[in-house]
Amino acid sequence: MLSLTDNAAEAARQLAADSGLEPDPGLRISAGEPTASGTPLEITLASGPHESDQTVQDGGATVYVGDDVAGFLDDKVLDAAIEGDRVRFRIGTARAA
Repeated sequence: MLSLTDNAAEAARQLAADSGLEPDPGLRISAGEPTASGTPLEITLASGPHESDQTVQDGGATVYVGDDVAGFLDDKVLDAAIEGDRVRFRIGTARAA
């Protein structure tokens, strides 16, 4: 299952809190529009999960994972770099303990 670093959890919590979305705001990761280079991942704010989403709760943050990318993200880690008022998310491979 997708996990979050402390930075990603902090960013996700803050973005959801500031979004004004209800009832269960969180980040949602899903497949974007396919291009010649492949299919990008999209991270958006959501008011709750879509019917087939998986819900990941980690570090007090909620992330909804679309069923179209759940298998790909199963062993990944979401990280974030917070730069002023901007957040840059990155998905990496989970490291073995």
